[in-house]
Amino acid sequence: MTKTALLVIDVQNEYFTGKLPVSYPADSFANILKATDAAIEQNIPVIAIQHSATDPKSPVFRKGTHEWELHPELAKRKISTVIEKTLPGSFTGTSLQDFLKSHEITELVISGYMTQMCCDTTSRQAFHMGYKNIFLSDATGTLGFSNKGGTVTAEELHRAILVTQALRFSQLMSTAEWTESLRK
Repeated sequence: MTKTALLVIDVQNEYFTGKLPVSYPADSFANILKATDAAIEQNIPVIAIQHSATDPKSPVFRKGTHEWELHPELAKRKISTVIEKTLPGSFTGTSLQDFLKSHEITELVISGYMTQMCCDTTSRQAFHMGYKNIFLSDATGTLGFSNKGGTVTAEELHRAILVTQALRFSQLMSTAEWTESLRK
C-alpha cells in the first residue's frame, strides 16, 4: 500500500524578500500552498524542509534571520514536522529518512525551492533509496542565473529539470492534477 508525504522544501523568506527572489513559475508559491492544504485535508504528512547556512556570516539562509524563517503563510499551516538541512539533499545529515520510515511512507511529493538545486537533489536521493516520487511542476520554482558556466533564464532552468525528472526520477504532475488524484 502506498503511503504518501508532501515535502515542502526551503519555502523560506530568502526566496521572497532576500537575495534569491524566485521568479518562475509566477504562481509556484500559490501552488505550494494549494498542495499543502490538499495534503492536510487528506491527512497526508507535510514535511517542511528548512535550509540553514553553515557559515554564520553567510549572506543567505543565516539561521535566526528573517530570511531563514519559513514563509509565514506556510508556517501557519499544520506542518507534521520541520527538518533542518545544511546541504541541497534533504536526506543528507537529517532525520528525514527516520521520519519517513516511522510513518511507513513509500511515496514523496516534491514541492518547494529551488527546482534545480534542493528539489532535484532530494528527488534523486529519494529515487536511489527506493521511494516513488511525484514532482510538482508548478509548485517548484527557481530564478535565472549567470556565472562562469553561462546564463540561463528561470524558465529554461526549470523546464530542463522537469524534463530530466520525468525521464527517470519522478512522475511529473501539476498541482491541480495531484490534488485531483487525491479526490479519487
